[in-house]
Amino acid sequence: QVQVVESGGGSVQAGGSLRLSCVVSGFTHNHYCMGWFRQAPGKEHEAVAAVDMDSRQAYGDSMEGRFTISRDTTKNTLFLQMNNLRANDTAMYFCAADHCFSAFGFLRLPQTNGFWGRGTQVTVSS
Repeated sequence: QVQVVESGGGSVQAGGSLRLSCVVSGFTHNHYCMGWFRQAPGKEHEAVAAVDMDSRQAYGDSMEGRFTISRDTTKNTLFLQMNNLRANDTAMYFCAADHCFSAFGFLRLPQTNGFWGRGTQVTVSS
């Protein structure tokens, strides 16, 4: 059984940084993508970033630059370094994992597919 568990969320002032972590267990191999998605109250679910099994990265619209995704395949762990945070980055951040063809394609993962964590809240105050 695949499990996905996020951590690292919290409250920070605008301009601050946070690092999210996600641990995936239960896959019998490393041939899967991992990614971060977020959803703010009243807004649509959106892709933040994804990485494939060879650490090739892809970013959602306007995400690259302040956000950096990385993956430790030896520990089945995914990270999201978020810098210069803004109030509109406030959202629940979800980690997901699934088989994939590419990190870019993984950005379009439907919420009904793959394996998802319960999310970690990020709150940025201005």
